[in-house]
Amino acid sequence: MPVPRTLEWIGDTDGFLRLLDQTQLPAILTYRDCRSVEDVWEAIRSLRVRGAPAIGVAAALGVVLGVQNCQEAARYGERLRQVTAYLRTSRPTAVNLFWALERMERCFERECRTGTPREWTQQLLAEARAIQEEDRRMCRAIGAAGAHLIGEGQGVLTHCNAGGLATAEYGTALAVMFTAAEQGRRFHVYADETRPLLQGARLTAWELHQAGIPVTLICDSMAGQVMKEGRVQLVIVGADRIAANGDTANKIGTYGVALLARAHGIPFYVAAPSSTFDLSLPNGDGIPIEQRDPREITHSFGRQTAPDGIAVYNPAFDVTPHHLIAGIITEKGLIQPVGEAAVRARLADKSEPRP
Repeated sequence: MPVPRTLEWIGDTDGFLRLLDQTQLPAILTYRDCRSVEDVWEAIRSLRVRGAPAIGVAAALGVVLGVQNCQEAARYGERLRQVTAYLRTSRPTAVNLFWALERMERCFERECRTGTPREWTQQLLAEARAIQEEDRRMCRAIGAAGAHLIGEGQGVLTHCNAGGLATAEYGTALAVMFTAAEQGRRFHVYADETRPLLQGARLTAWELHQAGIPVTLICDSMAGQVMKEGRVQLVIVGADRIAANGDTANKIGTYGVALLARAHGIPFYVAAPSSTFDLSLPNGDGIPIEQRDPREITHSFGRQTAPDGIAVYNPAFDVTPHHLIAGIITEKGLIQPVGEAAVRARLADKSEPRP
Protein backbone atom coordinates (compact mmCIF):
# COMPACT_ATOMS: atom_id res chain seq x y z
CA MET A 1 0.00 0.00 0.00
CA PRO A 2 1.65 3.27 -1.09
CA VAL A 3 0.30 5.50 1.71
CA PRO A 4 3.15 7.19 3.65
CA ARG A 5 3.80 6.25 7.25
CA THR A 6 1.45 8.00 9.68
CA LEU A 7 3.93 8.45 12.52
CA GLU A 8 7.53 7.55 13.27
CA TRP A 9 9.97 7.94 16.15
CA ILE A 10 13.21 9.55 15.00
CA GLY A 11 16.37 8.77 16.98
CA ASP A 12 16.89 7.13 20.35
CA THR A 13 15.74 8.20 23.83
CA ASP A 14 16.61 11.81 23.03
CA GLY A 15 14.66 11.65 19.75
CA PHE A 16 11.28 13.01 18.67
CA LEU A 17 7.99 12.00 17.06
CA ARG A 18 7.44 12.80 13.38
CA LEU A 19 3.88 12.52 12.16
CA LEU A 20 2.02 13.10 8.92
CA ASP A 21 -0.10 16.24 9.39
CA GLN A 22 -3.51 14.99 8.32
CA THR A 23 -5.08 18.44 8.54
CA GLN A 24 -3.17 19.35 5.35
CA LEU A 25 -4.30 16.39 3.23
CA PRO A 26 -5.09 15.80 0.43
CA ALA A 27 -3.58 18.94 -1.08
CA ILE A 28 -0.32 19.00 0.89
CA LEU A 29 1.75 16.04 2.10
CA THR A 30 3.75 17.43 5.01
CA TYR A 31 5.19 16.18 8.28
CA ARG A 32 5.18 17.75 11.72
CA ASP A 33 7.88 17.12 14.31
CA CYS A 34 6.69 16.81 17.91
CA ARG A 35 9.53 17.49 20.34
CA SER A 36 7.50 17.87 23.53
CA VAL A 37 4.49 16.29 25.17
CA GLU A 38 2.64 19.56 24.56
CA ASP A 39 3.27 19.15 20.83
CA VAL A 40 1.75 15.67 20.94
CA TRP A 41 -1.28 16.89 22.92
CA GLU A 42 -1.89 19.60 20.35
CA ALA A 43 -1.47 17.15 17.45
CA ILE A 44 -4.05 14.78 18.93
CA ARG A 45 -6.50 17.53 19.87
CA SER A 46 -6.30 19.31 16.51
CA LEU A 47 -6.57 16.02 14.53
CA ARG A 48 -3.11 16.28 13.00
CA VAL A 49 -2.99 12.64 14.08
CA ARG A 50 -6.35 10.88 14.35
CA GLY A 51 -7.95 7.45 14.33
CA ALA A 52 -8.15 5.48 17.56
CA PRO A 53 -5.12 3.18 17.03
CA ALA A 54 -2.88 6.00 15.77
CA ILE A 55 -3.89 8.19 18.71
CA GLY A 56 -2.85 5.39 21.07
CA VAL A 57 0.57 5.04 19.45
CA ALA A 58 1.10 8.80 19.42
CA ALA A 59 0.18 9.03 23.11
CA ALA A 60 2.62 6.25 24.03
CA LEU A 61 5.43 8.04 22.21
CA GLY A 62 4.27 11.28 23.80
CA VAL A 63 5.00 9.74 27.20
CA VAL A 64 8.61 9.22 26.13
CA LEU A 65 8.85 12.87 25.10
CA GLY A 66 7.40 13.91 28.44
CA VAL A 67 9.97 12.05 30.55
CA GLN A 68 13.09 12.15 28.38
CA ASN A 69 14.54 15.22 30.14
CA CYS A 70 13.82 13.99 33.67
CA GLN A 71 17.13 12.88 35.16
CA GLU A 72 16.09 12.72 38.83
CA ALA A 73 15.18 9.19 39.86
CA ALA A 74 13.12 10.43 42.81
CA ARG A 75 10.91 12.56 40.55
CA TYR A 76 10.66 10.27 37.55
CA GLY A 77 7.50 8.41 38.57
CA GLU A 78 5.74 11.64 39.49
CA ARG A 79 6.70 13.17 36.14
CA LEU A 80 5.39 10.09 34.30
CA ARG A 81 2.02 10.37 36.04
CA GLN A 82 1.82 14.08 35.23
CA VAL A 83 2.48 13.34 31.56
CA THR A 84 -0.10 10.56 31.29
CA ALA A 85 -2.72 12.63 33.13
CA TYR A 86 -2.10 15.52 30.73
CA LEU A 87 -2.35 13.36 27.60
CA ARG A 88 -5.63 11.86 28.84
CA THR A 89 -7.22 15.31 28.47
CA SER A 90 -6.51 15.55 24.73
CA ARG A 91 -9.58 13.63 23.45
CA PRO A 92 -12.18 11.64 25.40
CA THR A 93 -13.78 9.03 23.11
CA ALA A 94 -11.07 6.84 21.56
CA VAL A 95 -10.30 4.22 24.19
CA ASN A 96 -6.94 3.33 22.58
CA LEU A 97 -5.56 6.58 24.02
CA PHE A 98 -6.30 5.50 27.58
CA TRP A 99 -5.33 1.87 26.95
CA ALA A 100 -1.89 2.92 25.66
CA LEU A 101 -1.26 5.31 28.54
CA GLU A 102 -2.22 2.68 31.10
CA ARG A 103 0.12 0.24 29.39
CA MET A 104 2.99 2.74 29.61
CA GLU A 105 2.30 3.22 33.32
CA ARG A 106 2.29 -0.54 33.90
CA CYS A 107 5.57 -0.83 32.00
CA PHE A 108 7.20 1.68 34.33
CA GLU A 109 5.86 -0.04 37.45
CA ARG A 110 6.99 -3.45 36.18
CA GLU A 111 10.33 -2.74 34.52
CA CYS A 112 11.74 0.37 36.20
CA ARG A 113 12.36 -0.73 39.79
CA THR A 114 16.14 -0.47 39.40
CA GLY A 115 18.47 1.36 37.06
CA THR A 116 18.78 4.96 35.92
CA PRO A 117 16.27 7.44 34.47
CA ARG A 118 17.90 7.07 31.05
CA GLU A 119 17.46 3.29 31.21
CA TRP A 120 13.83 3.76 32.24
CA THR A 121 13.21 6.05 29.29
CA GLN A 122 14.81 3.45 27.04
CA GLN A 123 12.42 0.84 28.42
CA LEU A 124 9.43 3.11 27.88
CA LEU A 125 10.51 3.80 24.30
CA ALA A 126 10.76 0.07 23.69
CA GLU A 127 7.23 -0.36 25.05
CA ALA A 128 5.85 2.41 22.82
CA ARG A 129 7.53 0.88 19.79
CA ALA A 130 6.05 -2.50 20.77
CA ILE A 131 2.57 -0.93 20.82
CA GLN A 132 3.19 0.47 17.34
CA GLU A 133 4.46 -2.84 15.96
CA GLU A 134 1.57 -4.76 17.53
CA ASP A 135 -0.87 -2.37 15.87
CA ARG A 136 0.73 -3.04 12.50
CA ARG A 137 0.31 -6.78 12.99
CA MET A 138 -3.26 -6.40 14.21
CA CYS A 139 -4.22 -4.31 11.20
CA ARG A 140 -2.85 -6.92 8.81
CA ALA A 141 -4.69 -9.65 10.71
CA ILE A 142 -7.95 -7.66 10.58
CA GLY A 143 -7.57 -7.47 6.82
CA ALA A 144 -7.04 -11.22 6.60
CA ALA A 145 -10.01 -11.93 8.87
CA GLY A 146 -12.47 -9.82 6.92
CA ALA A 147 -11.39 -9.88 3.26
CA HIS A 148 -13.69 -12.80 2.45
CA LEU A 149 -16.72 -10.61 3.21
CA ILE A 150 -16.12 -8.59 0.04
CA GLY A 151 -17.43 -10.40 -3.02
CA GLU A 152 -16.38 -10.01 -6.64
CA GLY A 153 -18.00 -6.96 -8.22
CA GLN A 154 -19.61 -5.70 -5.03
CA GLY A 155 -20.07 -2.13 -3.91
CA VAL A 156 -18.72 -1.32 -0.43
CA LEU A 157 -19.64 1.81 1.50
CA THR A 158 -17.49 3.25 4.28
CA HIS A 159 -17.82 6.27 6.56
CA CYS A 160 -14.98 8.44 7.88
CA ASN A 161 -11.40 7.16 7.67
CA ALA A 162 -10.17 3.82 9.01
CA GLY A 163 -7.13 3.30 6.81
CA GLY A 164 -3.40 3.46 7.27
CA LEU A 165 -3.71 7.11 8.26
CA ALA A 166 -5.77 6.12 11.31
CA THR A 167 -3.39 3.39 12.49
CA ALA A 168 0.26 2.47 12.62
CA GLU A 169 -0.11 0.92 9.16
CA TYR A 170 -2.71 -0.49 6.75
CA GLY A 171 -5.86 0.39 8.68
CA THR A 172 -8.90 -1.44 10.05
CA ALA A 173 -11.94 -1.06 7.78
CA LEU A 174 -9.71 -0.23 4.82
CA ALA A 175 -7.41 -3.14 5.71
CA VAL A 176 -10.27 -5.43 4.73
CA MET A 177 -10.48 -3.68 1.37
CA PHE A 178 -6.73 -3.57 0.79
CA THR A 179 -6.47 -7.30 1.52
CA ALA A 180 -9.39 -8.20 -0.73
CA ALA A 181 -7.78 -6.20 -3.54
CA GLU A 182 -4.45 -7.94 -2.96
CA GLN A 183 -6.30 -11.24 -3.26
CA GLY A 184 -7.45 -10.22 -6.73
CA ARG A 185 -11.07 -9.27 -6.15
CA ARG A 186 -12.54 -6.34 -8.03
CA PHE A 187 -15.00 -4.12 -6.20
CA HIS A 188 -15.99 -0.48 -5.91
CA VAL A 189 -15.91 1.65 -2.77
CA TYR A 190 -18.34 4.48 -1.99
CA ALA A 191 -16.78 6.87 0.52
CA ASP A 192 -19.00 9.24 2.50
CA GLU A 193 -17.45 12.71 2.65
CA THR A 194 -17.95 12.63 6.47
CA ARG A 195 -19.01 16.07 7.59
CA PRO A 196 -18.03 18.36 9.17
CA LEU A 197 -14.26 17.77 8.78
CA LEU A 198 -14.45 15.69 5.59
CA GLN A 199 -12.22 12.81 6.65
CA GLY A 200 -13.84 10.62 4.01
CA ALA A 201 -13.23 13.13 1.25
CA ARG A 202 -9.79 14.26 2.35
CA LEU A 203 -8.35 10.99 3.68
CA THR A 204 -10.28 7.83 2.72
CA ALA A 205 -10.75 8.80 -0.92
CA TRP A 206 -7.06 9.78 -1.05
CA GLU A 207 -5.87 6.48 0.46
CA LEU A 208 -8.01 4.31 -1.81
CA HIS A 209 -7.04 6.32 -4.87
CA GLN A 210 -3.35 5.95 -3.95
CA ALA A 211 -3.87 2.19 -3.64
CA GLY A 212 -5.57 1.94 -7.04
CA ILE A 213 -8.92 0.79 -5.63
CA PRO A 214 -11.91 2.24 -7.53
CA VAL A 215 -13.61 4.78 -5.26
CA THR A 216 -16.49 7.20 -5.67
CA LEU A 217 -16.92 10.08 -3.21
CA ILE A 218 -20.48 10.89 -2.12
CA CYS A 219 -22.04 13.40 0.25
CA ASP A 220 -23.20 11.89 3.54
CA SER A 221 -26.82 12.56 2.61
CA MET A 222 -26.48 10.46 -0.56
CA ALA A 223 -25.82 7.13 1.19
CA GLY A 224 -29.49 6.09 1.28
CA GLN A 225 -29.99 6.83 -2.40
CA VAL A 226 -26.85 4.92 -3.37
CA MET A 227 -28.12 1.94 -1.38
CA LYS A 228 -31.60 2.21 -2.93
CA GLU A 229 -30.05 2.14 -6.40
CA GLY A 230 -28.41 -1.19 -5.59
CA ARG A 231 -24.87 0.14 -5.81
CA VAL A 232 -23.87 -1.05 -2.31
CA GLN A 233 -23.92 -4.63 -0.99
CA LEU A 234 -21.75 -4.18 2.10
CA VAL A 235 -20.86 -1.50 4.67
CA ILE A 236 -17.59 -1.58 6.64
CA VAL A 237 -16.58 1.12 9.14
CA GLY A 238 -13.99 1.52 11.89
CA ALA A 239 -14.50 2.25 15.58
CA ASP A 240 -13.19 4.47 18.36
CA ARG A 241 -14.62 2.56 21.32
CA ILE A 242 -16.65 -0.66 21.55
CA ALA A 243 -18.58 -1.59 24.70
CA ALA A 244 -18.78 -5.11 26.09
CA ASN A 245 -22.06 -5.85 24.29
CA GLY A 246 -20.72 -4.61 20.93
CA ASP A 247 -22.28 -1.14 20.90
CA THR A 248 -19.83 0.89 18.82
CA ALA A 249 -18.79 4.54 18.88
CA ASN A 250 -17.53 5.82 15.55
CA LYS A 251 -17.50 9.12 13.66
CA ILE A 252 -20.77 11.05 13.77
CA GLY A 253 -23.08 9.81 11.03
CA THR A 254 -22.19 6.14 11.43
CA TYR A 255 -25.42 5.37 13.31
CA GLY A 256 -27.43 6.82 10.44
CA VAL A 257 -25.52 4.69 7.94
CA ALA A 258 -26.26 1.59 10.03
CA LEU A 259 -29.98 2.40 10.05
CA LEU A 260 -29.94 2.91 6.28
CA ALA A 261 -28.11 -0.38 5.80
CA ARG A 262 -30.71 -2.21 7.93
CA ALA A 263 -33.57 -0.61 5.96
CA HIS A 264 -32.04 -1.82 2.69
CA GLY A 265 -31.03 -5.30 3.89
CA ILE A 266 -27.31 -4.57 3.61
CA PRO A 267 -24.91 -6.10 6.17
CA PHE A 268 -23.11 -3.54 8.31
CA TYR A 269 -19.69 -4.53 9.71
CA VAL A 270 -17.27 -2.87 12.12
CA ALA A 271 -13.50 -3.47 11.92
CA ALA A 272 -11.36 -2.77 14.99
CA PRO A 273 -8.45 -4.20 17.00
CA SER A 274 -8.99 -5.69 20.45
CA SER A 275 -7.46 -2.53 21.98
CA THR A 276 -10.56 -0.59 20.89
CA PHE A 277 -12.88 -2.64 23.13
CA ASP A 278 -13.78 -1.24 26.53
CA LEU A 279 -15.11 -4.18 28.54
CA SER A 280 -15.59 -1.95 31.58
CA LEU A 281 -18.67 -0.52 29.86
CA PRO A 282 -21.64 -2.93 29.62
CA ASN A 283 -23.16 -0.96 26.73
CA GLY A 284 -22.71 2.16 24.66
CA ASP A 285 -24.61 4.46 27.02
CA GLY A 286 -21.42 5.00 29.02
CA ILE A 287 -19.17 5.93 26.10
CA PRO A 288 -18.07 9.59 26.45
CA ILE A 289 -18.87 11.59 23.32
CA GLU A 290 -16.49 14.40 22.43
CA GLN A 291 -18.05 17.80 21.73
CA ARG A 292 -16.00 19.88 19.32
CA ASP A 293 -15.63 23.53 18.31
CA PRO A 294 -18.80 24.98 16.69
CA ARG A 295 -16.58 26.67 14.09
CA GLU A 296 -15.97 23.26 12.52
CA ILE A 297 -19.56 23.58 11.29
CA THR A 298 -20.01 27.32 10.87
CA HIS A 299 -16.66 27.92 9.11
CA SER A 300 -15.79 24.50 7.71
CA PHE A 301 -15.19 25.41 4.07
CA GLY A 302 -12.73 28.26 4.55
CA ARG A 303 -15.51 30.83 4.85
CA GLN A 304 -18.40 31.56 7.16
CA THR A 305 -21.36 29.38 6.20
CA ALA A 306 -23.80 30.10 9.05
CA PRO A 307 -25.20 33.24 10.70
CA ASP A 308 -23.33 34.89 13.57
CA GLY A 309 -24.54 33.69 16.96
CA ILE A 310 -26.31 30.59 15.66
CA ALA A 311 -26.55 27.69 18.13
CA VAL A 312 -24.46 24.67 17.10
CA TYR A 313 -24.43 21.06 18.31
CA ASN A 314 -21.24 19.29 17.22
CA PRO A 315 -20.72 15.81 18.69
CA ALA A 316 -17.73 14.12 17.04
CA PHE A 317 -19.11 10.59 17.46
CA ASP A 318 -22.31 8.60 17.73
CA VAL A 319 -23.01 5.08 19.00
CA THR A 320 -24.38 2.31 16.80
CA PRO A 321 -26.31 -0.33 18.81
CA HIS A 322 -24.95 -3.85 18.52
CA HIS A 323 -28.19 -5.21 17.06
CA LEU A 324 -27.53 -3.22 13.86
CA ILE A 325 -24.04 -4.73 13.44
CA ALA A 326 -23.72 -7.94 11.40
CA GLY A 327 -20.25 -8.64 12.76
CA ILE A 328 -17.11 -7.09 14.25
CA ILE A 329 -13.87 -7.92 12.46
CA THR A 330 -10.90 -8.15 14.84
CA GLU A 331 -7.35 -9.44 14.63
CA LYS A 332 -8.62 -12.46 16.57
CA GLY A 333 -11.32 -13.22 14.00
CA LEU A 334 -14.94 -12.33 13.30
CA ILE A 335 -17.37 -11.71 16.16
CA GLN A 336 -20.75 -12.89 14.91
CA PRO A 337 -23.48 -12.58 16.07
CA VAL A 338 -22.59 -9.47 18.05
CA GLY A 339 -23.34 -9.60 21.77
CA GLU A 340 -21.53 -9.61 25.09
CA ALA A 341 -20.99 -13.37 25.26
CA ALA A 342 -19.49 -13.48 21.76
CA VAL A 343 -17.37 -10.38 22.37
CA ARG A 344 -15.87 -11.70 25.60
CA ALA A 345 -15.29 -15.16 24.15
CA ARG A 346 -13.45 -13.84 21.10
CA LEU A 347 -11.32 -11.38 23.06
CA ALA A 348 -10.35 -14.12 25.52
CA ASP A 349 -8.38 -15.77 22.70
CA LYS A 350 -4.72 -15.39 23.77
CA SER A 351 -3.19 -16.35 20.43
CA GLU A 352 -1.10 -13.81 18.55
CA PRO A 353 -2.71 -12.06 15.56
CA ARG A 354 -1.87 -13.84 12.33
CA PRO A 355 -1.63 -11.53 9.32
